[in-house]
Amino acid sequence: MPLNRGTNRTTLSGIKSRSVGFINSMTGWLRSYCYKCFIMGRFMGYRVRNVCVIGAGTMGTQIAVHALCFGYKVTIFDVDSSKLEKSLQKVRFAGSSSRAPIVSPDRWMNAAKSLKTSSSLKGALRDADLVMEAGPENIAVKRDLFKQMDELTSDNTILATTSSSIPVSQLLPSTDKDKQCLNLHFYFPTIVTNMVDVMGSPATRAEVIDAAVKWVVSLGCVPLNVKRELLGFCYNRIWRAIKKEALFMWAEDFVDYREIDRAWMIANGTPMGPFGLMDAIGLDVVYDIEKIYYQDSNKPEDFPPSRLEQKIKQGELGVKTRHGFYSYPNPEYNNPDFCNPKPNRAISDEEAD
Repeated sequence: MPLNRGTNRTTLSGIKSRSVGFINSMTGWLRSYCYKCFIMGRFMGYRVRNVCVIGAGTMGTQIAVHALCFGYKVTIFDVDSSKLEKSLQKVRFAGSSSRAPIVSPDRWMNAAKSLKTSSSLKGALRDADLVMEAGPENIAVKRDLFKQMDELTSDNTILATTSSSIPVSQLLPSTDKDKQCLNLHFYFPTIVTNMVDVMGSPATRAEVIDAAVKWVVSLGCVPLNVKRELLGFCYNRIWRAIKKEALFMWAEDFVDYREIDRAWMIANGTPMGPFGLMDAIGLDVVYDIEKIYYQDSNKPEDFPPSRLEQKIKQGELGVKTRHGFYSYPNPEYNNPDFCNPKPNRAISDEEAD
């Protein structure tokens, strides 16, 4: 049968047109899919270059300066603009600790001087790849911060809390970015106690955990991976058991706090004991953390002692107010004789008999 060239051209043209349309639609879909995969971290992974720290308290400021020391772009924000300078004074103290830091004092101080602040939360969060929430140990406050972090960050920003006890899942009702949220809990001082609890919620993407671990390692810190959500995380839960018992012994007047610190320092070779460490953390923070454990268990023995509350009401918060269990900047436990008391004179053989 003779070939109808006109019909054939029409048919071929139609096929070509449909093919081009199909290819274009598939190319558009593939381009869109690849872009989404890149944004959501499935191909390239979550990359941390720009860090925003919310909260210029002692810990937030330390984390910010620490990240600067290792080459990250860091912006810090706090509603109290005067808080940063006060915290930098305490950070300088931490940077010159008698224990060997993972960065030199000069490098630390130079980073502290270059720390960039923002006058608005929106500006601070604009280019953040990772946001470190370092607000007060209060669930309501942290939920409010996470709500703002959710609204003001991009779809691929990792949202972390530095909470000392609160699992991130308790903050998720305030955000739609539950897959990008996790706990990253640093220890005081960060350049000396260089370990970080890393804990996600059941919703957290594996890629987010991986990116967080890589970031922690890049800071010269050891990641402590917590497999499932646990109040207090890894080391902090161990520390809490020690802290609770030490507070009980002191509050019930069984043992003076100095004796407890001496025992700890001698047994473990540390530069301070539990009460010195609580002073460094902040007695108000310690009290709030203990209340969170109580709210979780509802056991009377988990409620923080009233003697600790009295010190807080008197404004004795530790290092940040220059007085807690000890007086600062020259606490008694720094005295060489604190763990090595020297007799006034040698005891003779006759006296010994």
